[in-house]
Formats: sequence, structure tokens, C-alpha cells
Amino acid sequence: MNIYGVNEITKHIKTIMEQDFTLQNLMVRGEISNFKQHYSGHCYFTLKDSSSSLKSVMFRGKAQYLKFMPTNGMKVVANGSISVYERDGAYQMYVDMLIPEGAGELSVAFEQLKTKLTQEGLFEKIHKKSLPILPKTVGIITSATGAVLRDIYKVSKRRNPNVQLVLYPVQVQGLESASQIVQAVKFFNKKFPVDVLIIGRGGGSMEDLWSFNEEKVVRAIFASKIPVVSAVGHETDYTLSDFVSDIRAATPSQAAELIVPDARELTRYIQSLFIQADLQIRHTLQTKKTRLMVCLKSKTLQKPQLLLQEKRQHLDDSFEKVEQLKTRLLVEKKHKMNVVLEKLHILNPAAVLKRGYGIVKIERKIVYNIDAVKPGQKLAVILSDGSFDAIVAGVRKGQVLYGEK
Repeated sequence: MNIYGVNEITKHIKTIMEQDFTLQNLMVRGEISNFKQHYSGHCYFTLKDSSSSLKSVMFRGKAQYLKFMPTNGMKVVANGSISVYERDGAYQMYVDMLIPEGAGELSVAFEQLKTKLTQEGLFEKIHKKSLPILPKTVGIITSATGAVLRDIYKVSKRRNPNVQLVLYPVQVQGLESASQIVQAVKFFNKKFPVDVLIIGRGGGSMEDLWSFNEEKVVRAIFASKIPVVSAVGHETDYTLSDFVSDIRAATPSQAAELIVPDARELTRYIQSLFIQADLQIRHTLQTKKTRLMVCLKSKTLQKPQLLLQEKRQHLDDSFEKVEQLKTRLLVEKKHKMNVVLEKLHILNPAAVLKRGYGIVKIERKIVYNIDAVKPGQKLAVILSDGSFDAIVAGVRKGQVLYGEK
């Protein structure tokens, strides 16, 4: 009996699987679980149904072309082959393509990106810029050979031939189209400023219009300082570029009508402004003339001396009132001063002395009560017209009337 190594058995099983055409380029339906995208870009997940599971891997080279982000619970159809991962000795599916079951791949990708950008606020009205009233230059980002350019040119030149149209030709579908559209938006914003931009293409399937759903295109439009009008597809076609643009036009022709003012309408509008201005000027002049005639007929202008006399009389009355006020104020002040002087006179110690009172001092200190006086002490008595010295002969407490011995 031959004895084999583990690696030999694993390689043998792998060879058998890879030579089985049933296991090559097959389609497997299942539900995604345990999905994980490695930093390298490889995607690892499990396909399962009600009774079994199949480990799967989608390498970066294939995963980079996914239009949607696989999520757990999503039902898909996977295209690829079955082989053995030698290190673990486990078989797994090497996926080349994933197709969402039910909704198409692009529909899933559209809704996923729309939800993401909506949550970031890119579609909110607060970010929308107003279109210029009288644009001088219009930048156009579209195919140089499509009907879009012809429609915009035709409508624009019919409405106002003085508006300059500047084309930045781009592919409007295919692998390079999204990058070219982004480059065109940046070109007009940084190197060739215009008043407004039109980004457009004709109608088509979702696949044909997909470049205008690319995240980098949407973000470039959002970052544009120049107002952007989206004119992608027909009226029923909607792309993410429509949501992020400042204005969405149903068709390229409508975009030109929204942006380029009609010169004939402008002329009629300017003429109406001239008529309104003329009528307003005439009305104003007539009103001023009427007021002037009324003023010229007034007594003031015919006999100005009457007005002067009235003003002089008013001035005299004012002077008289001022004098009366001054007189009243001086009388009041004089009365108040006399009251104050009278109070001061009453409080003046000299006035009290003139009424027969005296001030008694002992050693230059005023005597306020009888307890400070002792027999034999020398006193100084101050009267209103002089002073004298005295010696205390005796001390009696209590009130003593004049003349008492």
C-alpha cells in the first residue's frame, strides 16, 4: 500500500476538481453571509442555502469591477469555478462575477450609492446654486459628435446668439468616460471659468448612462463652484448627477432654454422698463409741478414779511418767558438762602450768649455738668462781650433758679 503526504492528496483532489468541467465556469445561486472585504481588496464570503454552505473568494482583480457592494443576506448568482485551497485542504468557489438576484446589479449599486450620498447631504437644497440671469459664457460637457451638442447649440443661438458656448468633449459612456467628465468639471472650475455648466448626453439604458452615476462624477459636480445644469437622458431617465446638480433639465434643449435668456424677450422687457420709467418720470414731474404751484400761491411766499412778523412775536414771547423764569428762580434762591442764614443764626453760639447765657470752662475745657465742678476750682466764664475768672465757693446739685441763695 502506497503512503501519500497530505500535500500530495490535496494537490490530487485539486487536479481532479480543476479537470471536472462541471466545476468550471458554473453559476451558483445562494445567499451571502460572513462577507468581509480585506484591505488588499479581496472579498471573502460564504454562499449558503437552507441546507448547505460554500466558502467563496473574489480577488481584487475581479472585485474592482463590482458596481454594488455585497452585503450579508443579499441573494446573488455567482459565476466562477470550484477548486481546493491547498493550505487548509478545503474546497471553495473562486468567483469571477456576482449578479444580484431580483434587482439588477446596476439598480442595487444605484440605490446603495444614492442612500450613502443622501446621508452625507449632497442632495440637499441648501447646497443648490442659482443660475446667472444673463450668462455670457456657457460650458458644455458632452460628446463632440452627439445630438446633445447640436440641440444645445441650436436653441442657444436662436434665443441669444451673443452667448458664447465652450465645449469640453468627453466620452459619455465606457470605462474612461467618468474620469473624463470629472476632468472637464475641474477644467472649467480651475482653468477656464464660465458662468454656468451643462453636463449631458442623450437617452439610453442604465448601462449607457452609468457614467453619470459614478461616485467621483457626483462628487465633482457637488464640488463645482460654477452652477451645473444636468441634462442626461430623456425626461424619464434619472441619474445621481441629476440629484446633485443645481438644476435638472429634462432634455438638453430644455437646459439651453433654462440657461440662455431669449434676446427678443429681453428686448421687450427693456422696452417695457423704458415705458414704465417714462410714465413714472412724467407722473413725478407733474406731481412736483402741482406742489410748486400750490407753494407759489401760498401767503408765505406772496407776503413773507407776515411769516417774519409772526416769528419775531414768537421770539419776543419766548424772551419774556425766559426773563420771568429767571426772576422766579432768583426769588426762590434768595428765600432759601435767608432760611438757611436764619437757621445758622439760631445755631450760632454767640447769639445764645447775647441772650444772657455764658460758657464755663475749667482749664480750657467746657463744663457740661455739675459733677465736673469742685469747690475751690478756678473757673473761666465767657459772656457775649467778654470773660471773667471765678472760684467755686460751693456745689449744689439740681436746678437752681436765678436769685436763689
